[in-house]
Amino acid sequence: MHSWSAAPVPVLPGHGPQLRLYDTADRAVRPVTAGQTATMYVCGITPYDATHLGHAATYLAFDLIHRVWLDNGHRVHYVQNITDIDDPLFERAARDGIDWRALGDREVALFAEDMAALRVLPPHDYVGATEVIDEVIELIEKLLAAGAAYQLSTADGSDYADVYYRAGATRQFGYESNYSHELMLELFAERGGDPQRPGKSDRLDALLWSAARPGEPSWPSPFGDGRPGWHVECSAIALNRLGIGLDIQGGGSDLIFPHHEYSAAHAESATGERRFARHYVHAGMIGWNGHKMSKSRGNLVLVSALLADGVEPAAIRLGLLAGHYRADRSWDDTVLDQATARLAHWRAATALPAGPDATDVIARLRRYLADDLDTPGALAAVDGWATDALDYGGHHQGEPAAVATAVDALLGVTL
Repeated sequence: MHSWSAAPVPVLPGHGPQLRLYDTADRAVRPVTAGQTATMYVCGITPYDATHLGHAATYLAFDLIHRVWLDNGHRVHYVQNITDIDDPLFERAARDGIDWRALGDREVALFAEDMAALRVLPPHDYVGATEVIDEVIELIEKLLAAGAAYQLSTADGSDYADVYYRAGATRQFGYESNYSHELMLELFAERGGDPQRPGKSDRLDALLWSAARPGEPSWPSPFGDGRPGWHVECSAIALNRLGIGLDIQGGGSDLIFPHHEYSAAHAESATGERRFARHYVHAGMIGWNGHKMSKSRGNLVLVSALLADGVEPAAIRLGLLAGHYRADRSWDDTVLDQATARLAHWRAATALPAGPDATDVIARLRRYLADDLDTPGALAAVDGWATDALDYGGHHQGEPAAVATAVDALLGVTL
């Protein structure tokens, strides 16, 4: 699929410190030891609804990583999938009386518009699950051959069989989430798993290939017609574009288990390697007025709705960046009002022809972002410079423009 167009990223003189990020598996902030080309896989949307602020917060976090890497002189190979075939997509399409492909295409286009408006840098490879069916089949064949997967007859007695991954196929299964067996089972049931399916070797075995069911799309394979399970698409896409040992696998914290645990395990079983990614990075959840944001509550705040109401994309970015990316946090009118006021404050300061020296604030901005994306510290640094510029002025010509350029390059906010 075609991703959205990239906003230009200014190049700043010099480089910042090495990026350090919290790794979910190791439960510690560690240096990210990327090579000349930094590699990142971030799980994309299932396109059955519009982009909400939870999506936006997640992709903004990885956009900051992308920008810090660019600022440090790396090339970035960023891959993102689209789960354009899955049960939620079929259910929403049936509810709305629309073809599932048309629904997916519509929501993918809207997501791209929202990301472009928010100046999120696009992935190098933007890949739909339906585009890589052959890659998924090849990976499943490897898992079957290695004994890491098995076939299980469907309940309707058809000639086809589902294919399941053995949760115990790797000794390290569970290392990414560090969750207890009981919590794994609970989350597996809540998030698309089927722990009660009769005949499985283990309740935590995950679906790799769903045998063809009436009324659902399917593709031919050596193990019967069907379609991919959820987790394996990401394994196949990442392995074939980035290889094993990529720098970052990322997404929202709700993907830690089961999705990221299994997608990593599939790749590790197929390659024999110990660790799929060097860093597992996860963003917190966004609530609304103190409540969890969810479709069932009907309290989703849509990016497209905010934009339609005339909210500036830069204000949305600043509102989401006001909290730390790993923290669960809430969005409300106060957050937006504060972000809008901050944006006006920064714009007034950077519009001055001269101001305080920008060297220190740019260095601090880089240092805060390199320290596990400390955006509250980064925003406070710019706040302080802007207040000094407006209250006390300065005689350094061009320094306000230098600050505006740094804010654009590192925070993705245009002033």
